[in-house]
Amino acid sequence: MNRLLQHWVTEQAHKCPDAVALVMNGERITYGELEKCTNQLARLLRAAGCRRGDRVCFAIPKSFAAIISILGILKADCIHVPIDAASPGPRVAKIVAVCEPRFVLATKPAACVLSEVMSDPRFHNTVRLGWIEDVPVQDEKLHSEFSLTDLGSLPADPLDYQNCPEDPAHILFTSGSTGVPKGVVITHSNVIHFIDWSVRYFGIASCDRLSGHPPLNFDLAYFDLFGAFAAGAQLYLVPPELSLLPHKIAEFIRDCSLTQWFSVPSMLLYMAKFDVVRLHDFSQLKRLIWCGEVFPTPALSYWMKRLPHVSFTNLYGPTETTIASSYYTVPHCPWGETAAIPIGSACDGEQLLILNQSLQPAAVDEIGELYISGGGLSPGYWREPEKTAALFLPFANGRTIERIYKTGDLARVGPDGLVYFVGRADTQIKSRGYRIELAEIETALNTICDLKECAAIAIPSDGFDGVAICAAYAPLDGTVIDAAALRTKLSSLLPSYMIPSRWMMFDFLPKNANGKIDRPKLKLYFQSQKAVTKAG
Repeated sequence: MNRLLQHWVTEQAHKCPDAVALVMNGERITYGELEKCTNQLARLLRAAGCRRGDRVCFAIPKSFAAIISILGILKADCIHVPIDAASPGPRVAKIVAVCEPRFVLATKPAACVLSEVMSDPRFHNTVRLGWIEDVPVQDEKLHSEFSLTDLGSLPADPLDYQNCPEDPAHILFTSGSTGVPKGVVITHSNVIHFIDWSVRYFGIASCDRLSGHPPLNFDLAYFDLFGAFAAGAQLYLVPPELSLLPHKIAEFIRDCSLTQWFSVPSMLLYMAKFDVVRLHDFSQLKRLIWCGEVFPTPALSYWMKRLPHVSFTNLYGPTETTIASSYYTVPHCPWGETAAIPIGSACDGEQLLILNQSLQPAAVDEIGELYISGGGLSPGYWREPEKTAALFLPFANGRTIERIYKTGDLARVGPDGLVYFVGRADTQIKSRGYRIELAEIETALNTICDLKECAAIAIPSDGFDGVAICAAYAPLDGTVIDAAALRTKLSSLLPSYMIPSRWMMFDFLPKNANGKIDRPKLKLYFQSQKAVTKAG
């Protein structure tokens, strides 16, 4: 049988229909119930005209409805495209325009942004809405083809699928340097490849209780989701409002008796800074896993000293290689605060290549660019052949030619044979696990008519984000504009995690000998923490 992602839920429903699949805010849904309602949603989508390969967006915050939507879309042989309902309307409109969905599924929290999007004449006759709630929102621009109550009359038995493992399962839109988000295509087999390895390596079983912390438009969420379903485990969806409350997150782990916690390091760093973890805390926790950015060694030591019964694993991998491509389980508490934690070794079926500018293997301890090949490699970017060709390259590995992905990360192989992350080779950064193109921030700033020029840079930070996004700007002559006004304008164009936290105003931005904006000088200005209001 050609395995597809939705098969795991069907298998668990047949084996143990009464076993709990999802838990959130005290409510539970079993595998049997999940199988039934997702089959009904798939039939509803097919009856509404959805066919193999159609894109279906869902603008639904983390909830049972969101998970049901993901599985129902997959069971309709379609490609699901998550949309952050908290994103500004112009950004959502760009995603909708690029992926051309057959439907957008939504709940009330997305009504405001979707009303703005549907005001665009481009979408009047092309985008149809489905409301995954009992009563659709009363807004004439948000006319819904169906609502949740329509599911009840449909058969709940399993469907036949036309999809194959190499078909796309989802498209994840990440920050794009041109100002247009780029869509990373991920296939069923890409995700299955990683989940098969991770369930086996971590020993995830039906008795486990896994955290569901990342937002559903973030690739890490698919480890939680399908890792739980593959093992028949319980997935505890973490309410988004807890994310900035470290004491509440600690209580959540205790109260839910979680056996696995997976998040970006910034969350773990935040909890360490507020000292919310007790000695021998979280008695049921077996493994703590992080991915998405560097975890500072002092914070890791904090966690390891308080939880000696827990295993700690660092995962590494960009969205383009599906969740993670390497792993390193830390054998003991790091000796010093400056000790480097490796990204480790390649997961089964993956290969990490550290290459020099001639695409030859770098020597031990020589810094090169990191490339990845293997079963997690995305087919490329949605309808972006030039970008795909620029980053997914043919590579002669012995007598065979294989595809490799140019990560843009710098790395080295240590004398121990493990791979160590060094930094970024370009202007892309990671903040709270999100990949951000500084050029996209500049593109948005440049749309503000009061500005003469601007630049976005990033400097290291000890705060929650791990990196501070900084904006330097020069208003038009005779114009007065302060940072607060710019933040407000930018917030209508970009998600909150992309809004700069530090601002400096100049008459003219500093230039280098080539007449280009002198970014290193700007970094020095921000790092010196001078209260610069104007500079030449």
